[in-house]
Amino acid sequence: MKTTWIKYLPAFARRRLEGRHDLQKVIGNISWLFFDKIIRMGIGLVVGVWVARYLGPEQFGKYNYALAFVALFSVCSNLGLDSIVIREIVRDPECTDKTLGTAFILKLAGAALTLVLSTVFIYVLRPGDRVAQIMVLIVAMGTFFQAFDTIDFWFQSQVRSRFTVIARNAAFILVSLIKIVLITTNASLTAFAWAGLAEIALGAIGLVYVYHRIGLRLGAWGFRMERARELLRESWPLMLSGVFVIILMKIDQVMLGNIRGDKEVGIFSAALKLSELWYFIPVSITASVFPAIVNARKIAKTLYYQRLKELYLLMTWLSLAVAIPLTLCSGQIIKLVYGNEYQNAATVLSIHCWAGVFIFWGQVSNIWYLLENLNHYTMYRCLIGAVINVSLNLFLIPRYGAKGAAISTLVTQIAASYLFDLINKPSRILFRIKTNNLIFFLPLTLKMWQQSKLPENSMDS
Repeated sequence: MKTTWIKYLPAFARRRLEGRHDLQKVIGNISWLFFDKIIRMGIGLVVGVWVARYLGPEQFGKYNYALAFVALFSVCSNLGLDSIVIREIVRDPECTDKTLGTAFILKLAGAALTLVLSTVFIYVLRPGDRVAQIMVLIVAMGTFFQAFDTIDFWFQSQVRSRFTVIARNAAFILVSLIKIVLITTNASLTAFAWAGLAEIALGAIGLVYVYHRIGLRLGAWGFRMERARELLRESWPLMLSGVFVIILMKIDQVMLGNIRGDKEVGIFSAALKLSELWYFIPVSITASVFPAIVNARKIAKTLYYQRLKELYLLMTWLSLAVAIPLTLCSGQIIKLVYGNEYQNAATVLSIHCWAGVFIFWGQVSNIWYLLENLNHYTMYRCLIGAVINVSLNLFLIPRYGAKGAAISTLVTQIAASYLFDLINKPSRILFRIKTNNLIFFLPLTLKMWQQSKLPENSMDS
């Protein structure tokens, strides 16, 4: 397939890419995913900050509390199917419709369970907080529309993410304009929750449209009970690990809200918006190179681990490029972006951003666990992390509030995404790769740059 964007590159870059069509496809897909996130970063940051300033720390905290609370139960709707479904489509293209249809029905059933559980538990934990109850109900309704993300699994398997980028960004831009209208008309907090639900619904409609536009039909999908059992048998370790991942990522905000109040959640969430803004980078890259890594493993073990080393090194550079500036300029950034009301978020940001180094690495480790049929390692790693995170939060949040939650997140990610691989013999190779990245990332970068000049060293594999 001819890629027209190659001609716009400098001559030295064109020479490296000419004739390497699989690599061109991967880079093109990453570019679309990056375009998606850059649009969201630009527009989303401006509108999100405007919303945060408009609502103030307490109401902004209540909104993010509802998002985090529903996220704790959203594993029921995700079911750990994402990577499994993509892998199965790549492995067995003839069963694509059966795989997609079965995954879609499973995700719809999971969404219903998410709605029930989140609604019941918010009434138990906050029986007198009517606003929180309504917010949780609205946010939980969005999981039904997220079942249509099954369509995106097919596009990811074909490395054709530009279609989903277009569909979702159209919904995102429209709802961003609606949020601006809500701000200018002094709308209530729940109105912003309804706007978030509208974005998910419009994004789902867009996915259906582009899927049909390229000649495919949801009507061709079919549910098969035996296929459902196969998918769930494969995905249950990822589903359980998803529970612990959600605890790792979201329990801080829920515990902050219950222990220190919604205002503290607002401070913490403001810092997270800037710290986690960059987490799309490892997700986008790993999603795009996943098929290439699978193929490299089929060809040769040495090539397979060479690709993993290159990916870890790339993640090291990218994460440091984020963490260092955020640490040095946290005070100025928070004041400029959110204003004086959120100034306490500066310390939170300077601590929390370093967790990104280990989160970036964790995305690469997940690929290795999946391909080596060690999905239970993901589960154990996240279980250990969840236990550490909750334990540290119980000790640190009452004393230090949002800063304590940030310290807890950093320590947890070091333990779960780095030290965990040391205690398991099969994964110690990953621990050595990551340790080398920490100590020798400059010499390793030079070495890999020199190797990349060799013609046999091709990502086409």
